[in-house]
Formats: sequence, C-alpha cells, structure tokens
Amino acid sequence: MPFLKLLLSLPLPHSPSTTIPLTAISIVAHLRRSMATAAVAEPVSPSNTRVGWIGTGVMGRSMCAHLMKAGYTVTIFNRTISKAQPLLDMGAHHASSPLALASQSDVVFSIVGFPSDVRSVLLDPSSGALSGLRPGGVLVDMTTSDPSLAAEIASSAASRGCFSVDAPVSGGDRGAKNATLAIFAGGDESVVRRLNPLFSHLGKVNYMGGPGKGQYAKLANQIIIASTMLGLIEGMMYAYKSGLDVALFLNAISTGAAGSKSLDLYGSRILKRDFEAGFFVNHFVKDLGICLIECQKMGLSLPGLALAQQLYLSLKAHGEGNLGTQALILTLERLNNVTLQPSSAPSS
Repeated sequence: MPFLKLLLSLPLPHSPSTTIPLTAISIVAHLRRSMATAAVAEPVSPSNTRVGWIGTGVMGRSMCAHLMKAGYTVTIFNRTISKAQPLLDMGAHHASSPLALASQSDVVFSIVGFPSDVRSVLLDPSSGALSGLRPGGVLVDMTTSDPSLAAEIASSAASRGCFSVDAPVSGGDRGAKNATLAIFAGGDESVVRRLNPLFSHLGKVNYMGGPGKGQYAKLANQIIIASTMLGLIEGMMYAYKSGLDVALFLNAISTGAAGSKSLDLYGSRILKRDFEAGFFVNHFVKDLGICLIECQKMGLSLPGLALAQQLYLSLKAHGEGNLGTQALILTLERLNNVTLQPSSAPSS
C-alpha cells in the first residue's frame, strides 16, 4: 500500500457532536499518530514510497543516485537541467516545478544553495513543493539554512496536514558519493524514525530535537570546520616556511593529536592545488554568516568564527567563491606573499 494511501486509509478522529467540524489541529494530531502507527505496520520501502528530489548539484546528484540505486522511484527538479541529466539517464522522472514534483511524491528532499532558494522551492504558494504535497507527505530539507526558516516550514507543513524535517548534512562531496554523510535531523522524532530507511542510503542520521535543531547542529558543525580548516592551513604554511617537506609533515601528524577529518579530506588536495569544490566557498560564507547572526541573537561572542568568516569572505571578494573551502590557502598565501609548493621547502 502506498505511503500516503496507508495514512489516509486510517479512520479520522470524530467529534462527540457531529455538528462540530474537525479542526486542523485535530487532523494534524491524528496524522502524527497515524504516521507512528504506519511506521510499525509498514516501513518505508521502494514499494510504498515515491521520492521527489530538488537540487542535483555537487552533493544532491550523488545522494539522489543512492536512492535510485536502492530501487526508489524518483522524480527530480533542478533549475539547470544539464546538472540533472545523469540522473535522468539513470531513469529519474523530471518535473517542471517543485509543485509538480511534490504532487507525484510522498517524501520530498531538497538540497539547494541559500535560504532564499529553500523558501522558493518549498513555500512559494504558486510553485513550491508544499502546495503540491498531499496530506501525510513529508518535506526533508537538507540545505544548511536558517533555523527560524526550518521552524516556519514545519509550521506551514503542519497546517496542511504534512510533516517537515530539517536534515542538513556534513561530509562533503566524498561523503555524498560514499553514502557516509552525517545527517542532523530536526523535527518530529517518529517521522525521522520512519524515514530512516531512506536516510540509511545517504549516511548516518542523528536526531537532534524539534524543528530547527538539525540546523543548529549543522551550524555548530560549520563553526568547528571553519576553525579546523584555518588551523590546518596555518600549520601547513608554518611547516613550509620552516623548511619542512609539507607532504611528509602531513603524513607524520595524521595519526597524532593534530589529525582531523579536514586533514584527511583536504590535505592532499591543497598540496596538489586541487581547489575543485566539494563544498563551495560561496555556500560556506553563507553558513558562517548565518552562524554570526545566530550568535548575535544569543549574545554570544565567537572571535574564531568571525575571523574565519572574514578570511573566507576575502576569497569571495577575489572572485573565488566557486572554489572549494580548501582554497582558504590562497588567502593565507596572499597575506604572506608566498606560494606553498607540494613537495619542496622554500629556499633559505
């Protein structure tokens, strides 16, 4: 039985008086209970769940492909159709708008660039996914976005008898390709559990709390990444200027206390001058900007975050926003008037 049909086939609650109509709140509450019951009765699977996917860029294309390989019927929407072509070649269906996509889907994933894009593809009344989603359907936004927007989407979805999960991810393009992403989920816990068969094809889901909590977790993650990347690059610059072979140095520290995921993912790329984006500088500047706004709301001072955001903003000012976050080395090189060479130390 299809995902939505299973939910909608369950009897609706009734009022003690037939003259009192059902309220939206009672219907939503019933749907929540129904979803929990359905999760026990029939887990999400390719036979009962149609998937919609909005955003087929660096991350989204690989993530969507994993669900297709697992046997799910997938409908996709992307503003640049050429970026979706590999998925179309695999058998994905194409929709002309997020609304059209949602009308053919039970669960709609989105992973786009900016909060304004999220609002457009999910909440636009004339073309957004929520307007096309049937009661009981689920929106899963995997974009790193504003926690307040995640809460707004959840509220809007609930008012239509639908559900929303904010589920941003960490792990970069390699994590997306290898299905090893860390997924930070915010929303109704029973809904997140029900979606676990889908999440399991993308990485490991971590339930963080109610609406918006997934976004808060991802932003804290970005703060750590920003300072870690800066530390990695400053260490590499220092090693180079001191006469060390930087490749040997990175190998030496990889198993010690200075080892990190950033070192594993980006150390060799930096040495090879490989700045192809696993995660765009433009998007990282956006993420850190959201972090700073949230810090201001909290009355929280994080000087390391502010410094990292300024250094990444310098990359964007130099027209390097479409490079990967490892391109931060370029800012440090300009500050010090030096270019790090892969396997040689500077002449003394």
